[in-house]
Amino acid sequence: MATKTRETIRQDLPEPLRRDVRLLGAMLGDSLVEYGGPGLLDDVERLRHAVIAARRGETTGAEVAAIVDGWTLERAEQVARAFTVYFHLTNLAEEHHRIRTLRERDTGETVPGSVAATVGHLRAAGGGDGDLDELIAGLEFRPVFTAHPTEARRRAVVTAIQRISDLLARLDGEVGVSEREEIERGLREEIDLLWRTALRRHTQMDPLDEVRTAMAAFDETIFRVVPQIYRALDRALGGPETGTRPPKARPYLRFGSWIGGDRDGNPYVTAQVTRDAVMIQADHVLRALENACSRVGRELTVHDTTTPPSDALRNVLAAARTAHPRLVAEIAKRSPGEPHRQALLYAAARIAATRERDADLAYASSDELLADLRTVQESLAAAGAARQAYGRVQQLIWQVETFGFHLAELEIRQHSELHETALAEVRAGGPLSAMTEEILETLRVVAWIQRRFGVRACHRYIVSFTRSAADIANVHELAASLGDQAPVLDVIPLFETGEDLERAPSVLDGMLEIPAVRHRLDETGRRLEVMLGYSDSAKQLGPTSATLRLYDAQEALAAWAARNDVRLTLFHGRGGSLGRGGGPANRAILAQAPGSVAGRFKVTEQGEVIFARYGHREIARRHVEQVTSAVLLASTDAVQDRAREAAARYRPLADKIGDAAKAAFRALIESEGFAAWFSRVSPLEEISELRIGSRPARRKAARELDDLRAIPWVFAWTQTRVNLPGWYGLGSGLAAVSDDGRDLTALREAYESWPLFNTLLDNAEMSLAKTDRAIAERYLALGDRPELTEAVLAEYDRTRRLVLAVTGHERLLENRRVLSRAVELRNPYVDALSHLQLRALTALRAGVEDEEERARLEELLLLSVNGVAAGLQNTG
Repeated sequence: MATKTRETIRQDLPEPLRRDVRLLGAMLGDSLVEYGGPGLLDDVERLRHAVIAARRGETTGAEVAAIVDGWTLERAEQVARAFTVYFHLTNLAEEHHRIRTLRERDTGETVPGSVAATVGHLRAAGGGDGDLDELIAGLEFRPVFTAHPTEARRRAVVTAIQRISDLLARLDGEVGVSEREEIERGLREEIDLLWRTALRRHTQMDPLDEVRTAMAAFDETIFRVVPQIYRALDRALGGPETGTRPPKARPYLRFGSWIGGDRDGNPYVTAQVTRDAVMIQADHVLRALENACSRVGRELTVHDTTTPPSDALRNVLAAARTAHPRLVAEIAKRSPGEPHRQALLYAAARIAATRERDADLAYASSDELLADLRTVQESLAAAGAARQAYGRVQQLIWQVETFGFHLAELEIRQHSELHETALAEVRAGGPLSAMTEEILETLRVVAWIQRRFGVRACHRYIVSFTRSAADIANVHELAASLGDQAPVLDVIPLFETGEDLERAPSVLDGMLEIPAVRHRLDETGRRLEVMLGYSDSAKQLGPTSATLRLYDAQEALAAWAARNDVRLTLFHGRGGSLGRGGGPANRAILAQAPGSVAGRFKVTEQGEVIFARYGHREIARRHVEQVTSAVLLASTDAVQDRAREAAARYRPLADKIGDAAKAAFRALIESEGFAAWFSRVSPLEEISELRIGSRPARRKAARELDDLRAIPWVFAWTQTRVNLPGWYGLGSGLAAVSDDGRDLTALREAYESWPLFNTLLDNAEMSLAKTDRAIAERYLALGDRPELTEAVLAEYDRTRRLVLAVTGHERLLENRRVLSRAVELRNPYVDALSHLQLRALTALRAGVEDEEERARLEELLLLSVNGVAAGLQNTG
């Protein structure tokens, strides 16, 4: 029966996806044979069949371990590499199929979750276009890319996978026999190259490496997809006339970045790095704008006899001839009688000069470029060429409005304690320490960026571990000490711990007393931003209590903003994994406290999430549209009223759950010797050797749990197949209000009615589905603390049982068919890598005297870590 079930799941996969997985898997098998002979493929297949049999109960974990232990370390590494490459290829095939599905759905019918569907829903719900126009006018989505190290793949591996993806996409098209044979030959070549490529980094990344890595998403996807997103919104608002009239959609996307600006605990991010980061960003966006402007210019061949220029456009060209006669004469020679084309080609030349720092020709700001583009657009419209005015020229305008000359708004982050120390030194008037000099130099660089690219390019300064309004005032005073070199700053408090979240409104009360804050409120229309940290609160309180505490903070801050006439934007510091506040973004938005969204959503996009969401145009467009739709819906009175009523009804129940869940979580992590035990049962200390980011794993040199960053905390638990940060304590919480499962009526009602509670349980269910109890037990046994092992496994059993009971599911992810089958098919292959990792970890924890053997074991361990991350499709 079990065999049939697995085969049924496999057959349930769409045929094109099964075809791609078979094709790529077979080609990988051929590469294995070519590299290591038939024996290597036989060993891979032997382990594959063994882990599947173990899942069916036909063999034991000990028997699987015996197979792995019987290999030489060289063979174990080869097998681990094979499973890791297989996961990279499977992930590629699944992503390719997702793109294929999105294209197939684009039939002209309204797609659920799209902007068009949401606009239609809002119109049908009543309230008139006036309410909708007001909502659209205030709409903002601000994704902020961070260098948080959760992308375990080397850039060389990512680009190799992209080449394979491009070839696979060509097979979907109409190709002849000879072309198909050449594509398949190319696939074999690329897969063999991937197999022979080192899968993990052997040199440490520096912050500028991280900046350049993020630029790939911009170059390949984001710059091109942004105007498509605006066009879709414009079509939803105004119908098929889009492109023939002034747009109803305004640019509401603003990209941010911490990469090269986040120095909290990262000594490698310096003022010079911040300056270099913004220059790298500028180089990429200026190249993109130059190419786009040049392309649009070359294509805009309207003649002055059919489309006469306006007086304003004539004046622009006349001024250009006076300033740069040779350049304009050359452009005019290539484009006689085409003034609109001439103006755009001249603009492209000026963008190039801006990048090359040619002050005589360069634009002083992106606003100057926008003025020229609007002059061209208005001239075209006045001449009756509306399609030319509001087609590709409008798309270019949208790109300039969104990205400026800086691409993403660079944000600075630093720890509150360092500002306090630095200010004390500045006030004392004596010699300054290196750290204080660095903080002041960073502020000078911010001022330089503002002079070079405008205030918008860099003006947010985030204070991590904000405890009081004084932490905000300290930064303003440090900036003021620079006199004429002081930058314009919006200093943003970051509330991370449970206690800090509770005191957030009182801290904001204190901020209103700071003159610099009041001045910025007057300048910005009383706009204020507050950041909420998900990772550290979850590590401190556990996932359940942290979720409720964050909800309370949002509710309190929204009420505070209403009382003080402040337009508040909450900045959500979510990670990619469920244990760090991750999960489907659109569902998370709809679960926010009423009044806390108000048409604005800002969130961190971290590590592997950047490429998962923004690596392909179709996926990026779908993601942004889903977020946009959720923000619009979450800002409506109807949705907020329903959420408010459910929260009022079920909050007492949730409080009991949260208290019990927190008690269970704290009891575990406060156990004597817990930090040492955790390091022993997981590859925590070895993870830093993956070199997946520039930032150290700990804020301080101390080895205590509090100093451990949330990413390695989650990453290490993921590797052990326990996934503890995503569910631990929830079972105890549910048991506290349901008599351990005998009275579930209220819980089931809350699950059906309250988006927050629904999302909490669904996210826990996803974490539980990626947990493997049998393998986790083997990891936990390495710690030689049976009482801690028993506590973890008992809480897992309790949580799994009660989550299923409340949701009404017979098995985990029963209502999420696509995700469920993907997890079920992947899990045995992840098991294979876990057994390989356990072999290495067990030997290392027992102690190995031989240095060469130890080095091989560490290589096997790190290779398997990379593979498990690929198999589970997340790290930290």
